[in-house]
Amino acid sequence: MNGGGSSLGLRSGSYGSLQIQISTGTLSGLPVSVRKTPSKMTREKERVLSRICKFAIAGRRRRVGMLLLLIASAAIFCSLFSFTTKDDRTTPGIGTVIPNLIRLHESTVNTSTKPTRTLIQKTPLIPVPISDPSQLFTQHPCANFSFTPPPLNPKRTGPRPCQVCYVSVQQAMSLVPISPTPSPVLKELNFVSEENLVERESSTGGSVFGGYPSLLDRDQSFHIQDSMNIHCGFVRGKRPGQNTSFDIDESDLFEMEQCNGVVVASAIFGNYDILQQPKNVSEESKRSVCFFMFVDEETENYIRNYTSIDENKMVGLWRIIVVRNLPYQDARRNGKVPKLLLHRLFPNVRYSIWIDGKLELVRDPFQILERFLWRKNSTLAISRHYRRFDVFEEAEANKAAGKYDNASIDYQVEFYRREGLTHYSSSKLPITSDVPEGCVIIREHIPMTNLFTCLWFNEVDRFTARDQLSFSTVRDKIRAQVAWFPDMFWDCERRDFVVQAYHRELLEQRQAALKNRPHEPVKKPVLTREPVKKPVPKIVPELKNPSRKLVPVKRNKRKNRSKNPVLRENSFLSL
Repeated sequence: MNGGGSSLGLRSGSYGSLQIQISTGTLSGLPVSVRKTPSKMTREKERVLSRICKFAIAGRRRRVGMLLLLIASAAIFCSLFSFTTKDDRTTPGIGTVIPNLIRLHESTVNTSTKPTRTLIQKTPLIPVPISDPSQLFTQHPCANFSFTPPPLNPKRTGPRPCQVCYVSVQQAMSLVPISPTPSPVLKELNFVSEENLVERESSTGGSVFGGYPSLLDRDQSFHIQDSMNIHCGFVRGKRPGQNTSFDIDESDLFEMEQCNGVVVASAIFGNYDILQQPKNVSEESKRSVCFFMFVDEETENYIRNYTSIDENKMVGLWRIIVVRNLPYQDARRNGKVPKLLLHRLFPNVRYSIWIDGKLELVRDPFQILERFLWRKNSTLAISRHYRRFDVFEEAEANKAAGKYDNASIDYQVEFYRREGLTHYSSSKLPITSDVPEGCVIIREHIPMTNLFTCLWFNEVDRFTARDQLSFSTVRDKIRAQVAWFPDMFWDCERRDFVVQAYHRELLEQRQAALKNRPHEPVKKPVLTREPVKKPVPKIVPELKNPSRKLVPVKRNKRKNRSKNPVLRENSFLSL
């Protein structure tokens, strides 16, 4: 409120004090007593009264004057009493205002002490005009940018980031699409719900959380129509998060429903990763973007051991959501629920950015959305694998690394092969890969993208939790009927806005190995003297007659040596 009359009670400096509002008359809703000047009629009556008094005092007939004075005074008094009574009906005195102020202050204090819920996000996502003139542009700032892969480095042969052109945060917020992207063909998407569903063994796979869809249900879900009703998790319950085997507190569900713009979400189950805080997030994004981290009770206890969770369940930018009664024994499969079903957990969100728990976000969310969705007119973007493009090669790599049970991987790949899955080749262009790097998903929540992630989740629920194996099958089945498919960008571009860390267990093993490694004793430097230089023997010149021997001649010990230079210079005599 900007100094409006609807603000009451004792407020801070931004609202203005109650005393100032009373003195300036801006406190509407409370009647304020104001002193009024006498009216013209009242002044006339007072002048008449003064003349009568002068006449009565100056006249000879004092008795008659006094009688007239009493009559006139009574008439004036009655008229003034009636005028004052009429004013009192509209303007109460200070005796009426003070009790009202006391009651108003008490009601304000009682209201402010009541616990209120903190709303995460209320305002809708709309374009924000650029306030800084230096940020204005007529041509897109990245129009002349050309992509170049990372340079070759013999010391670093693995994956690494490459240069990505981003606009500023203000420019990105000004480029927010005004209306949602139209969904091709599919306009309305509903989800199967069955409260009385019980857990049972299924020959075709699946779980009670997914609703055990049959193979016939699976085939029908790929027939795209304008209105569809499909399985999409949370089957046993009317509302996702309530008695659905992925249970969330009511207060957390309330906060999730308030988020209706952009959400950045992640999850850590089984205490598998270490919580990473986002970096380089602008103040605008901190105010308008929701950050939610889904954890189980084990991970929550670990977080509380090394950091503090405040009263609003916040750790830095993350709002911690504790999930109970998880649907799967495998922590990795539990992580696929928020990863692929964010549209069910956040029904009012327009855009979402999913990052795995091991990743650290280092770019502003609006810059990421502008770069990978709005600039390309895409509705779902995911990076492709940095090395593998073929599902069959990905399956063999998963088996070699022990990522999942080999028999389950073989069964899934064979099932897809019988449905028509082939090796990747250039004939699939513009599809650039069959294998995604699924740790990041950027998407707009429209019926078509929601359908894609629902059907992708159903494959994860039916087969293995390795979502890289089922991605291309769902994409190709939808693409066969609708001109839509996800955009796949370079993996080096993904590595520019997220930094990948080690899983917690692996990181602790590496740290323990460093601590337990025997330390080699430090060798103290030995101070040694410089080596003594041995005198170099003089080289005797070679004589012409080597057979002749040279015999040293004893010097004369006489004090007075001969002054003959020939005798003094010759040291040897030949025999």
